[in-house]
Order: sequence, then C-alpha cells, then structure tokens
Amino acid sequence: MKKIKKRITETILKGEEKLDLLTFQLKNKLKLNRPLQIVTYRSYGTPDRLYVKGRVLVDKGIRQSEETDTTWENLLNMYRRFESDEIPNARVQLCLQNQLHEITTDVEGYFVLNLKPETPLHLQDIWHPIDVELIEAPVHRFEPGITETAYVLVPPPDAEYGIISDIDDTIVRTGATSLLQTGRSVLLNNAHSRIPFHGVSQFYKTLQLGRNGKRNNPFFYVSSSPWNNYDLLYHFLELNEIPQGPLLLRDFGIDETKLGHSDHMSHKYKEIENILITYPHLDFILIGDSGQQDAPIYHEVVKNHPGRIMAIYIRDVNIAKRTQAVTKIADELKAGGEVEMVLVKDTAAAAAHAAEKGYILTEEVQEVEKEAELDEENDPE
Repeated sequence: MKKIKKRITETILKGEEKLDLLTFQLKNKLKLNRPLQIVTYRSYGTPDRLYVKGRVLVDKGIRQSEETDTTWENLLNMYRRFESDEIPNARVQLCLQNQLHEITTDVEGYFVLNLKPETPLHLQDIWHPIDVELIEAPVHRFEPGITETAYVLVPPPDAEYGIISDIDDTIVRTGATSLLQTGRSVLLNNAHSRIPFHGVSQFYKTLQLGRNGKRNNPFFYVSSSPWNNYDLLYHFLELNEIPQGPLLLRDFGIDETKLGHSDHMSHKYKEIENILITYPHLDFILIGDSGQQDAPIYHEVVKNHPGRIMAIYIRDVNIAKRTQAVTKIADELKAGGEVEMVLVKDTAAAAAHAAEKGYILTEEVQEVEKEAELDEENDPE
C-alpha cells in the first residue's frame, strides 16, 4: 500500500512540474511574460547562521493597496497573487559581509539558503539586511539590475522571551471556521479593509516590550495562509502597527510531504519546532484561536518541548464544540502542572493574565484596555 501511495505521489508531483514548465515555456513563446521580480520573505537566524527565503516570479504589477480600492481591484489583485508565474532554475546571488553566495530556484521559483557569516553578527539591530540579485533566468530575457533586500531577524541575547502567534482569527478577523466567510474575507478585502481584533496592536507591543523596557522580544507569525498572500499580510501588520516578525506561511502547490497528512497541523507544528530548536535558550508564549487546530498543536509542542512554553493564549471564537475541545486540553495541561492554556474572550483578558504572571508591566494592561475600547468605537461592523 505504501509503495502504491508513493508511486501515485511521485506521478502527481512530476505532472505538476511538467505542467508548470510547459506553461512557462508557452508564455515565453507568446511573449506573455512580463518583467521579472524577486520577492523576499522576512526570516530568522542566529549570529552564526541566517536562513533566507524568497521567490523569483513574473512581475504581475500587484501594487500596495489603498483605502479607496474597490472590491473589484481587491479581487483582481488576489487573482494576480494566485495566478503566479514562477521562474524555475533561476540563479540568484546573495551578498553578506561582502561574501557572495549563489543558489538556484526550484520548480515553484523558491530559493532557500542557510548562510554562515564570515564573522558572527553584531546585534546592534534585531533585523539584518542581505542584498539579493537575479543573475540568470533560463529562456527568459531580462534587464540586469533586478535586486531586492532580504531581512533576517536575530533575537538579541537579552531578549526575555519570544512570541509565536497565529494570524487568521487570532490577529485579523477572517471567519476561518466558515469557508464562505473566509473566502469573502480573503478575496474581497485588502490590508486596509481587513479588521484586527480590538487591542491586538497594543497587547503585542506590550509583549514585545516585556519587563526590561527594551522592546526586543522577537515575534514569529505562523499561519496556514499561502505564501501568495505574504505582501497582503505584511502590509496589514504595518498598517495596524503590529510588531514585525518573520511570516512563516505554507506553499500553495503540491508537496509529497503533505499528501495524506493534515497540512495545517504538520505545517504549523514543524515551523514552531524549528523556531524552538533554533533558539534553545529562549522560552516562548504561544497565541492562537479555538477555530482551527491551534490548541492541539500547541499541546503537542508542550509535550515535546517541556519547560519551553511560558503560557498559551487561545482566543475563543464562540463555537461551543471548539470551546469544549480547548477547555479539555487546558484541563489536561493544568492537571500535569506543565503550562496554562488560557481561553480568552478578548485581548484585555490575555493582557491581564500576562501581567499577573509577570510577563508584562501591570500598567500596560490599562493601555491595552484603552486601545480595545477605541478600536470598538471605530469598528465599522
């Protein structure tokens, strides 16, 4: 049975690769391909090792959204994101500390590289820039000088803890428990029209501040949203003044490691585990919601990494069955004396618990409450 499944998986993967290549070649012959672009994704690393990820694509002219954008413009931009034309086998050059490194993109146009600096990084800033340039793109003519900057987060040694957060229905309202609501939110809204939960910005800034007042606790965002939505999510964080951090999304294409598995569960767990392994001396706070699988995923993290998780905050999406499931897991964790999984109705409740445990300054709770009230007053819904 395993051999048959493996054979089927290999056939599907080969078929997808051939289809991508044929589509790419046809568009070249018809001169439908536009100028190329490098898209870089904010990632993370250590003073001795930097993880860089990006993609080479045909530039579809997706512009940053405006408040005045119409529903049609939002829909058109979303179509362009998902109807991406990847550039396989493109050669990309990265420059770090005047040292050049090269890598070739895969069949989906992605490149991933682990760089070792010649000398350990000086941690004067939490973000470290790396220059990226397109050197070669087979069967595609392009003007030299296509460059982009990749940013890699390296937590400072005096960071108190890290924060790993979900996005959909944890920070931004998407209605992830309803396929119709999710589709409407994703397809018809932009970074301006998406609505954050009340008080999220202030609460996350407060966690970033911690108790040492240095605002250097690193954030990591783990989501099952596809990489195609990266620019939209990044712009949303910027607009709402939510602390920046690596956005660890998932590939929209077919992957043999995902067939026959729970993609949502395996993707999130794998990304969280990689973060914990990268920073063995840093403890973490986990934030999610009761709408999907965040609670069981975080439970698994606690079991496999005892002592590393300080607290877990789960936003209640008010679905009785999901609430009961989270409560059951929270009771198990409490009985084992491992970590508190706190089911909260709003952001202020999470802030109050964090202050009680000494993760944030007590006076910051009022600031979170004030912002939540202001957000509620300005809420278009």
